[in-house]
Amino acid sequence: MAIEPFISTLFFSFFVVFARIGTALMFMPGFGEVQIPVRPRLSLAVLISLSLLPLTPIASALPDSAVTAVFLLGAEVLIGLWIGLCARILLSALQFAGFQVGQVSGLANAFGPSFGSFEGATMVATLLLMSAVTMIFVTDTHHLIIRALLASYQVFPPGQFVLADLADQILRVASASLYIGTAIAAPFFVMGVILNLGMGLANRMMPQLPVFFVAASLLIGAGLLILAIALPAMLDYFLVRFQEWIMGFRI
Repeated sequence: MAIEPFISTLFFSFFVVFARIGTALMFMPGFGEVQIPVRPRLSLAVLISLSLLPLTPIASALPDSAVTAVFLLGAEVLIGLWIGLCARILLSALQFAGFQVGQVSGLANAFGPSFGSFEGATMVATLLLMSAVTMIFVTDTHHLIIRALLASYQVFPPGQFVLADLADQILRVASASLYIGTAIAAPFFVMGVILNLGMGLANRMMPQLPVFFVAASLLIGAGLLILAIALPAMLDYFLVRFQEWIMGFRI
């Protein structure tokens, strides 16, 4: 084989792999956080794509036409975008849970930093998101992410996908994210109901009681106490569900 066709085929194979893996890593929790500069994220995506290139079932041949090449690259970008966005939607469960915890506990702050989430995050949501990203690396879940990206070629062969299936699965992931967020915040819902009911009864018995000031301090104190106790279980529950999804891409 001549050297020029070999190099052209090798470069095209790399671009096909990078189209999927690089796109997925741009949105993947832990790898695609906005606080990381774009160049390091892009460099890491290039290195991982180069490392996984020999293990992927990409055909070592150039497409027959430019249209085929564009379609193949577009399909790979779409699959990588789907994987990354689904993982990001699952991570947003912690943002939802943190927002609910902040509202119930009186810890909400509209001016809190939005780490890895949409605008308007509370301080509790930022804590949960930062803790989850940290635990992804502490528990070696990032190794599972890389293995899952390689295994995605068995679930989605290069250039082959069904758009209806992708849309159905992303809706299922959004539903699962809402369920995870609600389950994580459930202890705080119970705490809020009990404390507010108790303060309401106390206010009925003692109308002169400054219930707002007393309830605010009780809610904040109880919220911080329950958060300190329940935080490990909350993160463990999220990581288990995230690992289950990332290893099968199905909810």
